[in-house]
Amino acid sequence: MGLACGPAHADRRVALIIGNSAYKSAPKLGNPVNDATLVGGMFKKAGFDSVDVRLDLSASEMRRMLREFAGRARDADMAVIYYAGHGIELDGNNYLIPTDATLETDGDVLDETIPVERALFAVEPAKQLRLIILDACRDNPFSKTMKRTLASRAIGRGLAKVEPTSPNTMIAFAAKAGSTASDGDSRNSPFATALVEHLPKPGLDLRKAFGFVRDDVLKATSYKQEPYVYGSLGGDDVPLVPTRPIATGPQANPQDAVRRDYELALQLATRDGWEAFLAQYPDGFYSNLAKGQLNKIAAEETRAAAEQKAKAAEQEKTRLIAERAQKAEQEKAVAAAKAAEEARIAAEKKKEIEQARAEAAERERKVAEAAAAKALAEKQAAEKVKAELAAKQAAEKAEQPAKPTADRQIPEAEQKVAALSPAPASTLSAADLAKSVQSELRRVGCLSAAADGDWSATSQRSLTLFNKYAGTQFDVKLVSVDALDALKAKPGRVCPLVCNFGFKADGDQCVKITCRAGYRVGDDNECEKIPEKKPVATREDSRRRDADRKQTEAAPSAPQASGQMICNNAGCRPIAKGCRLGTTNHPATPTIKIPAEICN
Repeated sequence: MGLACGPAHADRRVALIIGNSAYKSAPKLGNPVNDATLVGGMFKKAGFDSVDVRLDLSASEMRRMLREFAGRARDADMAVIYYAGHGIELDGNNYLIPTDATLETDGDVLDETIPVERALFAVEPAKQLRLIILDACRDNPFSKTMKRTLASRAIGRGLAKVEPTSPNTMIAFAAKAGSTASDGDSRNSPFATALVEHLPKPGLDLRKAFGFVRDDVLKATSYKQEPYVYGSLGGDDVPLVPTRPIATGPQANPQDAVRRDYELALQLATRDGWEAFLAQYPDGFYSNLAKGQLNKIAAEETRAAAEQKAKAAEQEKTRLIAERAQKAEQEKAVAAAKAAEEARIAAEKKKEIEQARAEAAERERKVAEAAAAKALAEKQAAEKVKAELAAKQAAEKAEQPAKPTADRQIPEAEQKVAALSPAPASTLSAADLAKSVQSELRRVGCLSAAADGDWSATSQRSLTLFNKYAGTQFDVKLVSVDALDALKAKPGRVCPLVCNFGFKADGDQCVKITCRAGYRVGDDNECEKIPEKKPVATREDSRRRDADRKQTEAAPSAPQASGQMICNNAGCRPIAKGCRLGTTNHPATPTIKIPAEICN
């Protein structure tokens, strides 16, 4: 008889309630956990067959709960998902934010959040009604700190408008698309309070119930927050709680509701759940049990905090030990790397030195071989010419008795032979040849010493200067007929004229610089005006100046710090102030020194 009095086929109703408050990378929200607990109790009182309340879920936990709820919705006529927490809109799509999300960049939204389409997929199997309630339009702190990887990517305020594609599907927003919702000043948000007030009314159509919710929230927020519902239902009324038949049997025990709420809080086993229960039932047997559960949770929190503190201290100790060891290893590695680099640099320098020595030795070998080959060739040519001349003279002497008139022709023949052959020059002795070359070097301005026939280092430097300014490449260590011929071919000066301080080049001579009255030779070897105010010099200063002047005039021509002249094919010019006349390596033959202007 009892079964006959009830409905023959009761609709199966399931609900999933999620409340996220304790965000790790954002300030904690006060109401989502309280709202989820309140709404979960409402669905239980409404007689839903399955009500699963979950608080502070990570991304993996939210995905698992939606997957499990989709399985329960396959056998249900009505499936409802309520979510309270942070949400975000990116490029027109809405996402629910788990508690472990960091959202450093806009690209992290796709990896760390749950799309609202995933919730729609979970309620899709229900046969009559698919309802999603989103209390997730709060002001999102992640959007303020999030880095944008693409300037054109839009991050909206609140959630974006949603149009369900499946029939008999409704999506209720706590605030209209593009606006934010308020948590309110009380324990629960205005939206959650209005939901609990109107949704469980027996026989009340959901569209009208959400209309009453809208009116209450507008009044509670001074018309700043307007809830909105997207989707559509058919022409029949669709109440969340069907009309209850008039009870004819015995009345239910009032303590049954308290017991059910206690069991729900016991299932949650959280501080927020027990505090919500005590706020609803401050006194009584179950209230005392709830206080005991709160004390148990407080003790566990104290123990967990102490354990966490000890673990943090141990980790800090381990980190410091590791850092000290790592620092020592790093210093050792740095020292080893420095020593290796120094060794490499030293080896590289040694290699360069040895390579330079080898190249210099090779150049000297080639020069010596060339000089020896040239000397041998010249010697052989001279001996051959000498032998031919001796043979010719002997033949002429033999023919002289038979041809007396030939005596007058012999000198002429000798002159012709001398004109046709370069050998007579080579018949000179080495000293005479060296003296002739020195005389020519003096003529072209490359040698200032006397021509004494001694081929010394001074003579070699002079021939080096001739090679530089004449563009020749004679071996300076050996005097040759070719060098003598090249010198004779130059009609005038080749090497530049260098004059002492107080003198200037005039053609091939150094003439003394004469300044007009009131002027004198300055440090740049040019005439400059004498200052009007002259210090009174003593007799001793005059004698010292005269002695210095005589010493300067009597000094030999030598490079000085200033007042010098340097001449070349382009002409003569004074040495720059602060510079001096010195020598440098020849560009083509580094072992040979040539005159140059040196400025430090």
